[in-house]
Amino acid sequence: MNFPRFVHAEQSFPNRAIPNIEDHIRQELGASDITMHVPKGARIAIGVGSRGIANIARITKATVNFWKEQGAHPFIIPAMGSHGAATAEGQSDVLAHYGIHEATMGVPVVSSLDVVPIGKTPEGIETFMDKAAFDSDGVFLLARVKWHTDFMGSLESGLFKMMAIGLGKFAGAQRYHTYAYRLGLEKMIRSVGASIFSSGKILGGLAIQEGAFHETAGLTAVSTGQGLASMIAQEEEILRKVKSWMAKLPAPEIDILIVDEIGKNISGAGMDTKVINRGVQGQTNPWPDTPFIHRVYARGLSALTYNSAVGLGLADVVHDRLVTNVDWKPTYINSLTASTPAAIRTPIHYPTDREALEAIAPTVGKLNLSDVTYCRIVNTMELVNLQVSENLLPSVYPNVKATSEPFELSFDSHGNLPESVVAHLEEVTH
Repeated sequence: MNFPRFVHAEQSFPNRAIPNIEDHIRQELGASDITMHVPKGARIAIGVGSRGIANIARITKATVNFWKEQGAHPFIIPAMGSHGAATAEGQSDVLAHYGIHEATMGVPVVSSLDVVPIGKTPEGIETFMDKAAFDSDGVFLLARVKWHTDFMGSLESGLFKMMAIGLGKFAGAQRYHTYAYRLGLEKMIRSVGASIFSSGKILGGLAIQEGAFHETAGLTAVSTGQGLASMIAQEEEILRKVKSWMAKLPAPEIDILIVDEIGKNISGAGMDTKVINRGVQGQTNPWPDTPFIHRVYARGLSALTYNSAVGLGLADVVHDRLVTNVDWKPTYINSLTASTPAAIRTPIHYPTDREALEAIAPTVGKLNLSDVTYCRIVNTMELVNLQVSENLLPSVYPNVKATSEPFELSFDSHGNLPESVVAHLEEVTH
């Protein structure tokens, strides 16, 4: 089959990077009322999650240092539900791979799946809190506020979700998602979060915001001092802002999207559903105002997903290497805990990129296969540098420009694409 020629392309977005993360955190937390009722010598549990958040080690270290400067004794806990294969060692290892461990942070990382029951919500949901967090003098959360992959609402992923699910560990996450299947995720998050808030242990958190470049674009102190309604209102406003910054794929309709890697560090669903326009229950193109994608081809697993292949089922076709590298234990745990078995169905798969693309191209409704359009990305977080087929250029958005001359799609002697065709964005350090 003859593929269309490709070009390297770049999307331009405003760069909202904060110039000095450490100074910004010190000033932001210092100006808040978060420390007002925290006595010197207090043990503060800092909750950190499992997502691939830009500069997360720097953000965590700066937060640890701030609490030390206040005379407190901070320590770190993984706040990540069933991630890390739902083991204490696995969750500690997730943080260590981001550079967050005792040697780098200067404080202990206390990882355990032990929980303390907090109470019940009006819907009858029994709620739990990480025991180390409950035994502390106060809990402070570090969470990225962003859109959720499973639903659309005014409160999605962020501090409140971490408070509800992350602090609930495996015991809580399993129970909460069971209720969410009937109640809806947003209602569950709000209800469980309110129960955890009532424990009196939550001091607040740092709402991390990222721009289209995956840069640290906002670090906002959110305090519980003004009450539950104020905390929710602050997070809702932050979410509205970051949704307006969201990067999209480069054209309103794409026949075949090639995704080099999927993984839990990239998105809770392996691929950001609101980028690829897929739903975790098997829906295709469910999200409004999102590019329409006919077929998704996933080539491999991220190195930081620990072989968890959640998101496998969002693709229409995958490379054999992806299937071969799956560790089904964490994959089953993550998917079944979230009540999303469709997200790990195994699609059709082929031993080479060429075979996979040639097999799927005739399924997009075009008799002339040279008219099939393509876009290739590293993963759903990195949407600035990409490749598009030359025949897609007439329909790309105004912020997209070609950065190379057209070239023929090349495969190696085994029928695979070059691994470095689309360069990974460098970590933002400024």
